[in-house]
Amino acid sequence: MATEMPVLEYLATTRIGEKGQLTVPKHFREDLGLGTGSPFAVLRIGDALFLIPEQSRFEELCDEIRRAFLKAGAPAESLLDTLHGIRGAIYEERYGAPISRVHERRDSRRSRTN
Repeated sequence: MATEMPVLEYLATTRIGEKGQLTVPKHFREDLGLGTGSPFAVLRIGDALFLIPEQSRFEELCDEIRRAFLKAGAPAESLLDTLHGIRGAIYEERYGAPISRVHERRDSRRSRTN
């Protein structure tokens, strides 16, 4: 039987280093599968800071998106088929030029410098 994690538990005390870095104790890094460079979301609630590993937030978001697509009956293949066109439309709306023209200019600059 799996042990249940407590909702709130005092875990450890750490200090802020010279460069503003926090050290996460080794056993917590191991338990959470965190390595050097692991990203965190930092939330401030009143006088408290909450550190949330981005990986878990990302996985939760992916699960939520997957459930929404399944509920809507949208298979992954149909989403991937429309990805290129949607990406181009968003790019053009944001930057005012079709993405293909930007690539053409970049490629022509490369050929002139080589």
